[in-house]
Amino acid sequence: MSIMEYFTPTHVYFGAGAAEKTAEVLKKEGASKVLVHFGTGSVKRSGLLDRVEKDLADHGIEFVELGGVVPNPRVSLVRKGIELVKENDIDFILAVGGGSVLDSAKAIGYGAFGGGDVWDFYCGKRKVEGTVPVATVLTLSATGSEMSDSSVITNDETEITYKRGCNTDFGRVRCAFLDPELTYTVSAYQTASGSTDIMMHTLERYFHQGYALDMTDKLSFALLKEVMESAPEAIEKPDDYDARANLMWAGSISHNGLMAAGNSNRGDWACHQIEHELSAEFDVAHGAGLAAIWGSWARYVLDTDPSRFAKLGQGVFGTDDPVRTIECFEEFFRSINMPTDLKGLGLDFDEAACRKAALGVTFQDARTIGNFKVLNTEDIFNIYMMAAGLK
Repeated sequence: MSIMEYFTPTHVYFGAGAAEKTAEVLKKEGASKVLVHFGTGSVKRSGLLDRVEKDLADHGIEFVELGGVVPNPRVSLVRKGIELVKENDIDFILAVGGGSVLDSAKAIGYGAFGGGDVWDFYCGKRKVEGTVPVATVLTLSATGSEMSDSSVITNDETEITYKRGCNTDFGRVRCAFLDPELTYTVSAYQTASGSTDIMMHTLERYFHQGYALDMTDKLSFALLKEVMESAPEAIEKPDDYDARANLMWAGSISHNGLMAAGNSNRGDWACHQIEHELSAEFDVAHGAGLAAIWGSWARYVLDTDPSRFAKLGQGVFGTDDPVRTIECFEEFFRSINMPTDLKGLGLDFDEAACRKAALGVTFQDARTIGNFKVLNTEDIFNIYMMAAGLK
């Protein structure tokens, strides 16, 4: 068995009022001039941005603003951020918002440090060799970017829109301020989508070939059950602190490597690759796209190792029936108004659209994806066809 590395250097401040420590901590970290990076207005409307920036000023920390991050963050805005960092001698980047803001901030850090074309890091032409330090005040429980090594960016400057990820330990942020109360205003749909994303980060790691540590499997089952309990509570009562806190912490530990610790590898990740084509082309919410794909992927790969599905079902739902396990997850997704097929996502795919998307996933038939079951273009085409109700 190969050695599994577990590295999680992020200093986390968790709980009500955690964001109030931001400037104090950044000052101790040596920040003197900060790029404050945020989205399209919610942190302004809530007053959070003003509070954070006032705190920075009170601690003698200068700052420059860059707003405008959208879901599936764009490389065009990343390039603006890189220029701002260079022009203003920025020594720290503070992402105030959700996972998209944080992914964009990470990309800015890579580009400002490494020079050249930042997209090279995301299409595999260059490796990240360092970053401008990044911190975050998180406002959404979903991507787990606050403790993960990953960042995903959409290239909106090409004729075909591409969405690519970059995984590097330089992507682990210096410090993360996690206040569950800041998620009270997240909509029911985004809460559900984010909760699905959290679950999928654990499921992607659970499904893999090779040695699986039983302790890690059991941690995965506990996390999945907690999210399935807390998500409906948070949707029903948005200011339920316990539910919001459970989701926020689940999001962090689902994607910081713990759910693969002791296993032979990092997991499958085919569903993420298949979904990226959807959110890049149609700008759908990432978690919703994953929910729309997962059941079709699961049925397609089921015969690879039915016992893995059976163990999952027994640990989460109390059933050792592999097919019933898949159905139980889909029933949960529907219960929180998540789609379980492409039509539910608002996409009417025909055979040609399925073929185009499959070729996009494999970079025009130049690669395979997946670890639990290695998938080629034809396999991915069949999964899209199933998700479209055409097979």
